[in-house]
Amino acid sequence: MKGFFLLLLLLAPAANCWVIDKCALAQKLKEGGVIGIKNYKLEDYLCLAHYASGYDTSMHTSRTEYGIFQINSFWWCTDGKTIGRKNICGMRCSDLLDEDVTDDIRCLNRIVREPKGLESWIPWEVSCKGKDVSSFSDGC
Repeated sequence: MKGFFLLLLLLAPAANCWVIDKCALAQKLKEGGVIGIKNYKLEDYLCLAHYASGYDTSMHTSRTEYGIFQINSFWWCTDGKTIGRKNICGMRCSDLLDEDVTDDIRCLNRIVREPKGLESWIPWEVSCKGKDVSSFSDGC
């Protein structure tokens, strides 16, 4: 019986985890109109999602970053606790934590139009920028 309860405890955190299939995300990115902004390709966005969250739409870090793209609460969304926040995307950060990535992509669209573009994300700069990321869209 102890083993059963231990198994339930181990599985409980996974119940709130929403990992989206990369090809489903690719389709949503195409529909969201971000492809081609500043010459960014589909693979760039998939690489970002891979390294930022592992395609987990429910990802929330202690650094106040939210969702599949780890959007920061100081600049882009409101979490009700970050002091001096800007909320440029005009949304609640909690909206970025569900399985619907439409609002995440809408905010992403806004962010990549800023001067830094994808360079706003350290995971993209470190793991994707200037690298062959073509494999990220394989099979899609």
